[in-house]
Amino acid sequence: MNIQLKRIYVPKAPGDGLRILIDGLWPRGIAREAGAFDVWHKAIAPSRELRSWFGHDPARWTEFRRRYFDELDGKSEAVEALREEIAAARGPVTFVFASRDTEHNHAVALRDYLEGRRRD
Repeated sequence: MNIQLKRIYVPKAPGDGLRILIDGLWPRGIAREAGAFDVWHKAIAPSRELRSWFGHDPARWTEFRRRYFDELDGKSEAVEALREEIAAARGPVTFVFASRDTEHNHAVALRDYLEGRRRD
């Protein structure tokens, strides 16, 4: 599985392929008609409680991943729907997200989860 990651604020590019928004909340400053994504899988996002606890603190990254992976284990229908969407794309797939931190966010963790990388 080759999943690219891109902030939703970065313009869509031809190589993005299928663009999947994976945030649970609508990104700030983006008009709905200008979202530049193909599918919104908001059920796959971390819970509000986990998002608040993490607060994009890099010191909490390892524990955030562990907790998010536990949440994903409990969201089998959402995970399967996302896997099916990716398989049906038959080309590039890009997860789009709003986080400013491009190294420590749920998109990175979700890609790792789907690719079977359970540890840092």
